[in-house]
Amino acid sequence: MSYREGRFWQPDVTVATVVVSDGRLLCVEERVNGDLVINQPAGHLEPDESLADAALRETLEETGWQTRLTAFIGAYQWKAPPRSGERDGRHYLRFAFAAQPLCHEPSRRLDEGIVRAMWWTPAELEAARDRHRSPLVWRAVVDYLGGNRHDLSVLRQLP
Repeated sequence: MSYREGRFWQPDVTVATVVVSDGRLLCVEERVNGDLVINQPAGHLEPDESLADAALRETLEETGWQTRLTAFIGAYQWKAPPRSGERDGRHYLRFAFAAQPLCHEPSRRLDEGIVRAMWWTPAELEAARDRHRSPLVWRAVVDYLGGNRHDLSVLRQLP
């Protein structure tokens, strides 16, 4: 049965931040399904949370960095390949933000699965593309580096 025939379908809504300082990008190394992968600080939107608040929260939880959002980079759709035991891959709707670091909390415990946070040049991140959690990681960086930045006012959360 397809979605149009009445099957319930809902994409995973996620946020990510491209945090930049001195030409370096804040990345996380995380363990996912037994693999060590590279990602931006990213995660799922929680109920009653704005996209901007989710991006700030996820960045802090995964890296220990408090940040300030500076721009909206873009919205991305991606269908992941099916994992073992799945018939179909999950669908992701990701909202990517640009941010600047404000304050680091080095003693903060990072989210489960996060091995470490690190600062990489764009060239270093590109060279590790085979380890990216998804193609969304590099796409947001390419768009950011290409100047794809929109005022945060394009996002609205209605009461």
